[in-house]
Amino acid sequence: MFCQYPYFIVLHFTPGHVTTNPDYGGSPLTLVLMVASASIGGTLQYGYNLAIMNAPTTFIQTFINETFLERWDVQLEEYQVTLVWTIIVSIFSLGGFAGALIAGPMTIRFGRKKCLLLNNIFLMTAALLALTSRTARSFEMIMISRVLVGINAGISMNVQPMYFGESAPKHLRGAVSLSSAVFTAFGVVLGQVVGLREILGSEPCWQYLLASNAIPGLIQLLTLPWFPESPRYLLIDRGDKEACINALRRLRGCEVQSSELDEILQEQAETKGMRASHPWELFTDRSVRWQLISVMIISSAMQLCGNDSIYFYASYVFKEAGISDDKIQYATVGTGTCEFTACIMCNLLVERKGRRFMLAGGFTLMTFWAVVFTIALSFEHHITWMSYLSMACVYTYILSFGMGPAGVTGILPTEIFNQAARPAAYMIAGSMMWLNLFVVGMIFPFLVSGLREYCFVPFAAICLLSALYVGLFLPETKGKSLSVIMHEFHRLNFKGQENHFEAQTKPQYQLGEVCLSTALRDKGPPGDPLITCAQV
Repeated sequence: MFCQYPYFIVLHFTPGHVTTNPDYGGSPLTLVLMVASASIGGTLQYGYNLAIMNAPTTFIQTFINETFLERWDVQLEEYQVTLVWTIIVSIFSLGGFAGALIAGPMTIRFGRKKCLLLNNIFLMTAALLALTSRTARSFEMIMISRVLVGINAGISMNVQPMYFGESAPKHLRGAVSLSSAVFTAFGVVLGQVVGLREILGSEPCWQYLLASNAIPGLIQLLTLPWFPESPRYLLIDRGDKEACINALRRLRGCEVQSSELDEILQEQAETKGMRASHPWELFTDRSVRWQLISVMIISSAMQLCGNDSIYFYASYVFKEAGISDDKIQYATVGTGTCEFTACIMCNLLVERKGRRFMLAGGFTLMTFWAVVFTIALSFEHHITWMSYLSMACVYTYILSFGMGPAGVTGILPTEIFNQAARPAAYMIAGSMMWLNLFVVGMIFPFLVSGLREYCFVPFAAICLLSALYVGLFLPETKGKSLSVIMHEFHRLNFKGQENHFEAQTKPQYQLGEVCLSTALRDKGPPGDPLITCAQV
């Protein structure tokens, strides 16, 4: 079996010395299967749990009304039922916010893989509550279930991209990390399909629909323990060199590339003696000022751009285009399919075109389609074919979102923060995402009633400003090491002090050398040629 790397050294630690070893016990398929296993019980749950709430809306509202009538002999008004239902839907975002806050400490204490496995405790408890809520005649159990599902999604949305970014080789880091978005979009499609009336979207089955998220979680519990932990976490956080190299062997399916190992060693040296940062410490650390600003702006823009709102508006648009009520559910599945297709395309293009191009391009296209959508809504009662243009805008808006913001946003904290600051950065990014999702969910109905056909003008403005920020301030990170990326951000953080930074980060060996002695010298006898600098 051949590895695509131009030069590689396989290292095997034995007591007292280092030897070469062709038996690396891995396969190129290991990384692919690890991504699938983590994602099925991870970010797929976010998309799935968003989508499955659409189908049983009227059934659960009826259940809420019946429960009040049975308990207190009170017939709720329509607005009261809607209020309770809104709380059930929106509380998912607050759970996600809580999950984002505890994700950082959990990854530091338990590691990336074990954190994902422990995260299923929230999921399984939520599924059990949802399944038994109808028998118990308790809509409060549905609320608690949605909080727990939100916590599960909040943790996985932070931990999974971190796990992937730290486990993938540099030239595939973007594509592997972006697979989180692919599985999120797949979760949306899967939730829409499972929620069809012919499957679990009928009145007798809504409790089974809400509890069906336990199946992907069970798959993860059975498969993920067989895959390795993040190599960077093993070496930098735990200091376990042997486990790191064994994990790299298994994930690459070939001998460990010396330059890749040396990059991890360099990051370990740079963070040596540093403890994991707290989120509030990043706000006062000038060395990560523009990284933090970038993550906060782009994470917020991902939710404030209106993509989730256009899903809400889709049913109205389809109805105005003449699609019958019983067929709208199938047209809605097409919206999720659009985002899934776009995320796959972005996954294929991100390592060719780069992060900045995909982000700025996605936000720019969304700006354009939001303007066209506004025009189409304004004239749909005057020009008959405008309703079809509105329907086309729904799909193109979602496609544009999937091509950039949906996937690339999750990659950034992994690439622009070091190991010590990365968990805190993901906590901040996740918090901004969930808080803004909650805000949009609460204010969008008022935007629709107040601005009517102009309700997407604010979203167009946000997309335009986001595209400008990405184009002007965000450095490209494609294929670059952390040291190079940090150097580029230094020019923004410390203008006029570049020489001082270069002196601090100057490499200790010449181009063409990979020095392994810093990590391996203590593993072998003095003068062992296998632990000196190897010419590449």
